[in-house]
Amino acid sequence: MAIPTSRTKEPGVITVDAARCAGCGKCVAVCSDLSLELADGICRPSGHGIFECIGCGQCMAVCPEDAIEVHGRFLSPGDLFPLQSKEISASYEALMGLLYRRRSIRKYKNLAVEPSLIDKVLEAAKTAPMGLPPSDVSVKVFDSKEKVRAFAEDFCRYLEKIKWISSRWFLALMKPFWGKETDELFRNFMRPLIDKYLSEMKRGENVVNYDAPVALYFYGSPYSDPGDPLIAATYAMIAAESLGLGTCMLGAVHPFIQNGRAAKKFREKHGIRCKSREGIFLIMGYPKAEFLKGIRRTFVSVN
Repeated sequence: MAIPTSRTKEPGVITVDAARCAGCGKCVAVCSDLSLELADGICRPSGHGIFECIGCGQCMAVCPEDAIEVHGRFLSPGDLFPLQSKEISASYEALMGLLYRRRSIRKYKNLAVEPSLIDKVLEAAKTAPMGLPPSDVSVKVFDSKEKVRAFAEDFCRYLEKIKWISSRWFLALMKPFWGKETDELFRNFMRPLIDKYLSEMKRGENVVNYDAPVALYFYGSPYSDPGDPLIAATYAMIAAESLGLGTCMLGAVHPFIQNGRAAKKFREKHGIRCKSREGIFLIMGYPKAEFLKGIRRTFVSVN
């Protein structure tokens, strides 16, 4: 009973080289599916996993004798690589230094972002944890200011056709169904936002994605964990910051392009493979401003 994703509906296949296995049990200890067991001092597939092998690769990564191979679910032994030593990994202080410097950047220098940097950002994002392997996250890449602007202009044309969703009669109709908080959000944020998007674009100003040099749209599939694209985008954001790029997360476009026939046509036009419960745009480029101070943030509560 393999867990389905948009990419595969088959389980991974585990094989164990009994001649190499030392019977240490490390693979059994890390397998959260109970797909492995020790028998007569040798590891073997148990045959009674909870979901069958999900292809996480933990058993291969922990085996000191390279006695285990997992094939399937877009995983193979060729995907393994040696880890760098802990001594040369980023310290907590170095990581916090990077995070403290991060600001949401909406104004960029008129400079293109090198393709090699975009590739590095995407490579870092691939390492993000996921609800279930293989990753069901897709990334739509707009790799130039012109492509970013063209998307924003087309999005505004699309908004003109559906702006009735922020009309007073529609909000009054929906208030009993979606409650006080959503009603307040639509009246005090979504409606003014739509008006601002459209009015500014008519003036030639792009406040949808700010004519950024690069925009990356992270979204999932109907099978994916809703958090997966958001976590991947966060990894991309941190990687971009480490490469000297300014970044900003934009969450307002995604909800508008999910539901209805017009939304489906819009997604298809722009090569967006499917609707997604959650998704987010990450824009990035070389920032115009240099910030001299950080700004302390807080949670609502920590209990």
